[in-house]
Order: sequence, then structure tokens, then C-alpha cells
Amino acid sequence: MAGALGRDNEPMTAQLEKRKKLKGEEREKLIAQEAVRFFAEVGFGGDTRQLARRLGITQSLIYRYFPTKAALIDRVYNEVYMGRWNHYWETVLADRSVPLQDRLIRHYTDYAKAALNHDWVRIFMFSGLAGESINLRYLEFLRSRVLEPICVELRAELKLPPVDEVPLTEAEVELVWGINARLFYFGQRRWIFNLPLDEDLDTMIRHTIEHFMAGARVVVPKILASRGEKTVKPSIRRSPSRPSRPVLE
Repeated sequence: MAGALGRDNEPMTAQLEKRKKLKGEEREKLIAQEAVRFFAEVGFGGDTRQLARRLGITQSLIYRYFPTKAALIDRVYNEVYMGRWNHYWETVLADRSVPLQDRLIRHYTDYAKAALNHDWVRIFMFSGLAGESINLRYLEFLRSRVLEPICVELRAELKLPPVDEVPLTEAEVELVWGINARLFYFGQRRWIFNLPLDEDLDTMIRHTIEHFMAGARVVVPKILASRGEKTVKPSIRRSPSRPSRPVLE
């Protein structure tokens, strides 16, 4: 009778023998990668004993590289979220030689390829349910690197006062959150609810951005007008190399 097969159809015993010979750095990476798959499948209630059994190693060996479960979760955060972040996306968003709608479509299409996968979506969901810090840390990062910069670029696109003249409002940030919320819902349908996406994802992202821009052209001027800006004066566009720093009120 054939032996059990592991990943890549390799006999499990052969995989375990290879793991015994791994160097320290390689073993640490293997533990981190398996932890990503493990927590994505069972959530953060899964314990390190179960993870050790999956890896074919002792629990104490896991703790040699990750002293606490919290340290392991922190590594998972870096592997899944920070490790997949592309700083070029920020450059794309700031390039005012391209219409904002086109920039947003390009950014979110590329972002979806990195974010909308089994591990990313499920770990994010489990983190929120378990009260882990992954969600808060990532959302704070996302706000500073994407949401607020989009608000700044939207002001420039609509020829509205820059944020150093009229501080950025929470209402504007909330408007941009809607794009990310819809994108995450696409991931939930696929990886949480097990419902297929009937339409091409790139097309749905394009429709989402077109819908956002159409609404923003109407809503953002109203938001600023409600702050006492009775007449919204067009402002000179700033150089993309020196964007205004958002100031929230």
C-alpha cells in the first residue's frame, strides 16, 4: 500500500526527513508559512500543539523560533500583509499626470491580486473575531498609505481646496473606505461564504471605481460646503512630488 502523500505529491515521510535537516533560517520560514495556512484554516483558536503536529516537529521547537504565540501571530501579520505590500501602489496613486479614476482602477486591480486570496481574507476575518491586533494595525496602515492620500488626490482632481487650506474630514475618509469595503466583500463571498463571483473581478473593480467617482463628484463638494465653504474656489494643482499632508478635523 502506498504511503501518505504530502504537498506536491511527495511521500510524507520524505518531507519530514527533509524538515529535520533544515537550517535555522529555513526552519523558521517553514514554521511561519505553515502558521499562515494553519490560522487561515482554523482561526486563532488553533494552538501550537496542532501546528507542531502538522509540521512534524515538537511544540518546543516552534517556541525556539517564536517565544510566544503572539510572536508567531506577529510574524503571520508580516508574512501576509506587510510582506505583500507593494510601495509602487503609492506611487501610482500620486501620479497626477494620469486621471484619478484610471489611477484608482490600476491600484485596486493590482491590490486585489495580492489581497483577495484564501489566507489574506480568512486571517483578516478570524483576527477581527478573535480580537487580535492584525485588523487594527493593518487598517491604520491602509488609512495612512491609501485612504487619506486618495482623499488628497480627489481634492486635486475636483479642483477643491487642498487639505492645508481646508483640513481633511472624516466624511471624506469614510467615503473612500467604501471602495475597500466593497473589495473585501468580494473576498468574503469567495473565501468565507464559498459563493463564486459571477463576473470578472477586474470588471467589478472598474465598475466600483466608476461608481465611486461619479458619487464623489457630487458628495465631496457638499461635504466641504457643510463646513462653511459656501463657494468652493478652484485651487492650483500641487506637484505630485510634494503632496499635502492630510490634517483631520
